[in-house]
Amino acid sequence: MSTEPVVNIVVPGETPAAPVQAFRLVIALAQELRTVMDRRLQGSGVTTQQAALLTVIDLLGQPTLTEAARALAMTHQNVKQLASALERKGFLEIVADRNDARSKRLVTSRQHRSFWARRNAADHAAVGGWFAGMSETEVATMVKLLAKAMRSVRASRAM
Repeated sequence: MSTEPVVNIVVPGETPAAPVQAFRLVIALAQELRTVMDRRLQGSGVTTQQAALLTVIDLLGQPTLTEAARALAMTHQNVKQLASALERKGFLEIVADRNDARSKRLVTSRQHRSFWARRNAADHAAVGGWFAGMSETEVATMVKLLAKAMRSVRASRAM
């Protein structure tokens, strides 16, 4: 018999549909992942949410605060707070857009790139370890399914 704790996603007396169970598991998994990554980053001066913002900036290539907020499904205010903290730490600059000075763009710094260059190999290995209970094929399938779910949720959000 396994000594692993059971992830209980069903309230006694209910029989939730598979989408509700999936939602609950994804939320629980997201919280677990954020907790373990925050522990890994502890002492570095960066949080998981800040790292997510930096990743989005790199993916989008100097997005506006609004574009970054949309990509992270966060409020403009929350992204501004994260960006301001990262600017104070030297990880990015908040600059006026060339075409619209009212719009602010997020630009990562050399410090950001060197910080992650030093960490990435060990951090990526740790993340791989978190999914070690799954085969490479299972992880690849999960990535495809989560991407499909993300597209579906984003489409419903746009309605």
